[in-house]
Amino acid sequence: MTSVNLGSWFQTSIINKDTGPRSIRISKNLSPGSKSLQIASVHQKQRKPMSSICAVLAKEETIQEDQRKPTFDFKSYMLQKANSVNKALDAAVSLKEPAKIHESMRYSLLAGGKRVRPVLCLAACDLVGGSESMALPAACAVEMIHTMSLMHDDLPCMDNDDLRRGKPTNHIVFGEDVAVLAGDALLSFAFEHIAVSTIHVSPLRIVRAIGELAKAIGAEGLVAGQVVDICSEGLSEVGLEQLEFIHVHKTAKLLEGAVVLGAILGGGTDEEVEKLRKYAISIGLLFQVVDDILDVTKSSQELGKTAGKDLVADKVTYPRLMGIEKSREFAERLLNEAKDMLTGFNQEKTAPLIALANYIAYRQN
Repeated sequence: MTSVNLGSWFQTSIINKDTGPRSIRISKNLSPGSKSLQIASVHQKQRKPMSSICAVLAKEETIQEDQRKPTFDFKSYMLQKANSVNKALDAAVSLKEPAKIHESMRYSLLAGGKRVRPVLCLAACDLVGGSESMALPAACAVEMIHTMSLMHDDLPCMDNDDLRRGKPTNHIVFGEDVAVLAGDALLSFAFEHIAVSTIHVSPLRIVRAIGELAKAIGAEGLVAGQVVDICSEGLSEVGLEQLEFIHVHKTAKLLEGAVVLGAILGGGTDEEVEKLRKYAISIGLLFQVVDDILDVTKSSQELGKTAGKDLVADKVTYPRLMGIEKSREFAERLLNEAKDMLTGFNQEKTAPLIALANYIAYRQN
């Protein structure tokens, strides 16, 4: 199993301070025909820029304060949590008969990746007072489902990609038939893993968590976003409201599920769960806005996947509708909105979630 090398994808580990009053309202009725995103005017104090000149949202200049040692070591935190998740995934999906299907499952599941979703799950659990062991099976389940979605996305009938995480995609190595079945197997095993392996959590909370995850990826979640995305290809009239629906469902819903599962299994109150849900929706949409920007500003080698594929597929993206600079401004507003949702929690325990939001905004691949 290959460990995640986080140094290559996150060079600076700082937590930005809030930048002043800002507001973005994401429509409550998230449907293709719903009202468009309403972006209120923003009055910001002078922002302290990230020191990485390569990051999507970074400025060219740096300031001396950015060079000071951070109080929270995000890189070490991510390395520790990602290693915990990788070990748990390796143990959960072992090599057994039928060998072919398990080899295919493990090939994509253990191929690396940033492990953002499972780490979000663990961080949310810790924030509300839970322990890592309470949320680790759910964190692994979320990563299994995320891997499944990538395997199916890469198929010729979908995005037709031949590179993922710097390696040939699953169907290139094992064939389309096995790739489909391996994805299906990961999806079903994810729910089994939560039900069987979760410890020190009440059955009621486990059932609630399973329901949340199922909704996040079904016909009202990830699948809804995917199908609307497919139906929107080549359409000239697709606007921001439909693009919002696609990305909130296709990308943000699984991130929301990861955070909400951690909060539920960690014993969070309903109020805490809902605040973290809003945080997750903001960073989920942020993730996709940044992904759209990276797709047109980075190479395939830098991304570890095929660059420019949205342009080739004639897909509607934020840079296409808003331009790159406006997309960057929108991403910063979403970042600030996410951080606002963490007020009222223990400040020390919010550090990982703030840093994760910063990483999503300033990532380079």
